[in-house]
Amino acid sequence: MTVRDSEEDLRERVRAGERDAFAELYDRYARQVYQHALWLTGDWSTAEDIMSETFLAAWRGRERLHADEGSLRPWLLGIATHKAENTRRGLRRRMAFLARQRQQTVVADFAPEIAGRIDDTRRLHAVQAALGRLKRHEREVLTLCVWSGLDYRQTAEALGVPVGTVRSRLSRARAKLARFADEAAADERAERIREPRFTRGEMTVEAALAALPVREETA
Repeated sequence: MTVRDSEEDLRERVRAGERDAFAELYDRYARQVYQHALWLTGDWSTAEDIMSETFLAAWRGRERLHADEGSLRPWLLGIATHKAENTRRGLRRRMAFLARQRQQTVVADFAPEIAGRIDDTRRLHAVQAALGRLKRHEREVLTLCVWSGLDYRQTAEALGVPVGTVRSRLSRARAKLARFADEAAADERAERIREPRFTRGEMTVEAALAALPVREETA
């Protein structure tokens, strides 16, 4: 059985309401849904909630699945995208709290895994600051195409828009992020000249933006 046949079989079984099939769907895509929600929201706990809500919504809407389509991943990531956008506004107070935490000095003898978690939080929030400057539809296309690895057709399916719209939105998002990276680099160079002191292990905005896997989609 090919991958496509396997996916089509799983789709049919999910549509039929087979609980074993839905468990298989969860095992196959839960991590990807969670990671997509994390990039969209910048919050680990919220991403877990969105992942749960996505699969609950998928179960409730399983009968609306089309029989002749391929991978179920675009369908799930489309649901997660909408859930994340609905949740995003409620994160402001939590994000403000985390932003205050990143200003605290890191104790030198923290365990490596704790220090790594703090750096991950800093990087995530630096990236979120950049993504927050994009328009919602640009941010959604960027996360689906770049981080979640969907091609143009799958992203169009997830969002319910034409393929050409996906291409144009991604192009604008890439151009804006490149400009943000240039601005962040200039600001941080100026800051280093004024006050050349750094908190140990701190992830700078420039570094976080440089780590963004912004690339030209070829699919």
